[in-house]
Amino acid sequence: MTAPSDTFTYTEFETLRVERRGPVGWLLFNRPDRLNAMTNQMRDELAVAWLELDRDPAVRVIVNTGEGRAFQTGVDVAEIASDGVGMERYRESMENFDVHFTAWHQRVAKPVIAAVNGVCAGGGFHFVADADVVIAATDAQFTDPHVSIGQVVAIEAIGLLRKMPFEPVMRMALTGRHERMSAERAYQLGMVSQLVEPDALRDAAQELGELIARNSPVAMAATKRALWGALETGLTEACRAGAKDLVSVWGHPDQTEGPAAWAEKREAKWAPLGD
Repeated sequence: MTAPSDTFTYTEFETLRVERRGPVGWLLFNRPDRLNAMTNQMRDELAVAWLELDRDPAVRVIVNTGEGRAFQTGVDVAEIASDGVGMERYRESMENFDVHFTAWHQRVAKPVIAAVNGVCAGGGFHFVADADVVIAATDAQFTDPHVSIGQVVAIEAIGLLRKMPFEPVMRMALTGRHERMSAERAYQLGMVSQLVEPDALRDAAQELGELIARNSPVAMAATKRALWGALETGLTEACRAGAKDLVSVWGHPDQTEGPAAWAEKREAKWAPLGD
């Protein structure tokens, strides 16, 4: 089944909700009774949902948040403890690092905002580490219980190390379920860039999304390539690659429209990202 977005249609998922509000697409974890824990089905649905939002020509920015009192709490421990398969179902994909459940994994070109409501735990940090911008409710809490259930902290924390200091990431990894980081502390450390009262979080995310959506889609996509690419390489190599991303939009219609709109004191009429 599908849910319409003007001329674009989205799959109707069982563990997620996908919708569009103006130029902002929303991807919501939708297992509130299980604190949005990630099942094998959710992983499969996420791989599809990100690409659908990225392909919708009406969407310019994507917001990722959770229903209920949690943002995302990682793998559903009840599933891996009871189905006789456990983590083995993920062995091959992890050994080859062939995973597809975050926007970064799926190479989403559009800006992605993570709006953290309530608890973010364990694998939930994938979606914090891999977002372009992270905002959070003032009552959000962050904890990584992997070592408390005999699991290794790795990919999510490695991603966080590119955004914030080493020691608080290591502390969170080693204290496991026995300590939680507050939203205020996460803000101080640069994990999140804005704190919002809980009942205003979605409005703030929508407002930020609409603000970002006013900019050139093609320029933002190239900017994402340049800045994320810089995390992969040394300074000189990153700047050389960034220079190529910079000139990649020269000759694009937005290069003419942007200065014209500025000079005429009007909103720009940007070309769709696919052009």
